[in-house]
Amino acid sequence: MSNFIKNANWRYATKKFDPTKKVSNEDIEFLKEAVRLSASSYGLQPYKVIFVENPELRAQLQPVAWGQTQIVDASHLLVFANITNFGETQIDAHINNIAVTRGLPTDALKGYGDFMKSKITSLSEDNRNVWTSKQTYIALSNLLNAAAELGIDVTPMEGFEPEKFNEILGLTELGLNATLVATIGYRHAEDDTQNYAKVRKSNEELFINL
Repeated sequence: MSNFIKNANWRYATKKFDPTKKVSNEDIEFLKEAVRLSASSYGLQPYKVIFVENPELRAQLQPVAWGQTQIVDASHLLVFANITNFGETQIDAHINNIAVTRGLPTDALKGYGDFMKSKITSLSEDNRNVWTSKQTYIALSNLLNAAAELGIDVTPMEGFEPEKFNEILGLTELGLNATLVATIGYRHAEDDTQNYAKVRKSNEELFINL
């Protein structure tokens, strides 16, 4: 039987990480693959995931992440960044990837590519940026669930200043915008939050049957 529900009950947004415990390279590769396999609209994956390993950079990011200690204490720091002004260039690259992966001529995929372009490029740049930023949340959910399966803690964060993250990490020049942060590691024994009962709405409150 699946341990999914058990794992979901076990995980929580860790408030204090044990800085002496590091996630193994093998487990990091597993988590990367879980993120890589995440669902996204049209399979386009309109984002990048940045692993911030440099401790000096992490120290610079902490003040613009509300001073949260997870930024520097967790084993790994990930920044999910949506691709800004997503358009024809990225769609063409995706079509080429499909052709290569599935052994198809690109001409056979022209109709699909044109369909995506008609739906995406017709949006304003602001709306396209909102759309690509939403895709990062899907990837984050895969990370949360995969990490819980390994007994690894993840804290998803929206409490940071995206513009400052973009500046410190040089994301704007790369056509990227920080949308989400996730810290990965192992909960500290002193983090009392791990002992709190999980609070969620009841089925009756949450679900509507029509």
